[in-house]
Amino acid sequence: MASAEPARKNSPPTPIHSHALDNLRYIRETMERAGAFTAVPGWGGVAMGGTALAAAGLASHAKSPAMWMTWWIGEAVLAIAIGIFAMWRKADSAGLALWSAPARKFAFSFVPPLLAGALLTVVLFKVGPTSAIPGMWLLLYGTGVMAGGAFSIPLVPVMGACFLADGALALLTPFSLADFWLGLGFGGLHIVYGAIIARRYGG
Repeated sequence: MASAEPARKNSPPTPIHSHALDNLRYIRETMERAGAFTAVPGWGGVAMGGTALAAAGLASHAKSPAMWMTWWIGEAVLAIAIGIFAMWRKADSAGLALWSAPARKFAFSFVPPLLAGALLTVVLFKVGPTSAIPGMWLLLYGTGVMAGGAFSIPLVPVMGACFLADGALALLTPFSLADFWLGLGFGGLHIVYGAIIARRYGG
């Protein structure tokens, strides 16, 4: 006798590659959230250091405080452009997203001290004392590097600590040595650590 049970409609099985893609996506996103920002520029840092040394030489011959400030602000803008371009090139060559989760953590830790430094620069240049500006620049940049370095390679916080030491010396010595300390920090430290980063972690 024929069975009265209705025939079951078999639904098509889910392709195995769909599950595999979902798993790979989950693993990739998890690793991205937990990973470190590795697109810190090596050779880009060396280039930033070279322009800073040139700025230190030019600023040391400035005829007025306004001209001195112009040289260093111009150097800051140039260094930022070099750094962003170098990070983009390094991330692109490694197949990494420049605005990944670790990169966002790095940026949100690194940028606020720089913004504070820009605001304090305007205030100090207007009302004084302008002699505190070089040390303040170095200290806040070092603070940003150390904070961002918590989400980057281990060498970055060490570089930030060196900037803090350099900034402290700049604050404790006469303004006549300002270009020396700025050149040592933004020039020398960027070149030394940039070369080490390029050698250990790629350009």
